[in-house]
Amino acid sequence: MALSGDQTDLWSSCALEASSSFFDIFPTVGQDKGLVSQMPDFQSLSPSRPILNGAVNFRACMAPMVGLSHVAFRRLCREYFPKEAVTIWPTEMLNSRRIPVENLVTTPETMRSDCETHLVPQILGNEEKPIELSVKRLEEEWGAEGIDINMGCPVKKALSHNYGVALMGDAKYAAEVVKMTVKGTKLPVSVKLRAGHQNDTTYLLEFVKGLEGSGASWITLHPRTAEQKRRGSADWSQIRTVRENVKIPVIGNGDVQTAEDAKILMEQTGCDMAMVGRALTARPWLFWQLGEDWGFPAPLGREGERAPRTPEEEGAEYGRSLMRLSQLIQEHFPGDLGLRKFRFYVRTSGPWLLFGHDLYARSTKAKNFTELDEMLKDFFSREHTLAARTELRQ
Repeated sequence: MALSGDQTDLWSSCALEASSSFFDIFPTVGQDKGLVSQMPDFQSLSPSRPILNGAVNFRACMAPMVGLSHVAFRRLCREYFPKEAVTIWPTEMLNSRRIPVENLVTTPETMRSDCETHLVPQILGNEEKPIELSVKRLEEEWGAEGIDINMGCPVKKALSHNYGVALMGDAKYAAEVVKMTVKGTKLPVSVKLRAGHQNDTTYLLEFVKGLEGSGASWITLHPRTAEQKRRGSADWSQIRTVRENVKIPVIGNGDVQTAEDAKILMEQTGCDMAMVGRALTARPWLFWQLGEDWGFPAPLGREGERAPRTPEEEGAEYGRSLMRLSQLIQEHFPGDLGLRKFRFYVRTSGPWLLFGHDLYARSTKAKNFTELDEMLKDFFSREHTLAARTELRQ
């Protein structure tokens, strides 16, 4: 199932306007006017178990990330997203105790563009009434097309309130949280979880089957324990085990830094989709690379071009993406808030860039966006290279 005609026209016009205005100013690499895309059979490329009522035909998506999965970054990634491809799009983690009373239009975490479709906001919560009120507003006022429950956040604040990964210590109550969420909405409900404290496969299967039995439409598994946080390696074998023991779709997450990593994850585990986290900040065109490998057309406004692949091409594209992100952040988060969000983004993505630490240091010295944009132009007037992988410990 692809976008409806109205949705396609809406997003196409927004993306085309953005890409034509920006990339005319900053020429791109990898142009190939002789490139002819073969129209793929999108149904054959869809997850084998339908996601979002069968709307998704692209087997990769962005992870919900605090401070990063905001409207400006989602828009940036959409501009690199293959034409005709459809995936789910997250928000930052949203607190179910706050959503009922917040202004969903002006609150930074719930800001969205009229162009955005297939949004699946992620909520953090464990109480029926706040969850009920939250999903009602997100569905009826905000335009959510699915609801994702966070059972993977390992930070102390979430643990102290029995949120996030703390729910993995009580399989029965976690299943009840899913049940109460499903009860409050007509939308599909998913769950994102970790390996839990136990790192016990038998318990994990019991836990996941409880979520499935309570009405979860799909799950996303990041197979690291809460104690690991971002350290160590994700145990992909757990994704395969879960996928083989449930009937609902399973999205794999963890240690995906390149398009090749995403494909290997799906091949090794059989998962229905690959979710990409912080590495997407370094290469938001990763979706373009995958789409090109799978036969999708190039993104709108980038027709006739090939996705950046070499370290030099990716280094140059990283610079262009930062300049574009600066524009998008200024649209949604002007002033000091926008500068803080931009710096956090560079701090997150910088480790993949040779001399990324220097770029971050320079960004902290910019007093406003005028100075920031001038710094970016000067920094990327010289050649830079992007590494395929880096240590994900920050």
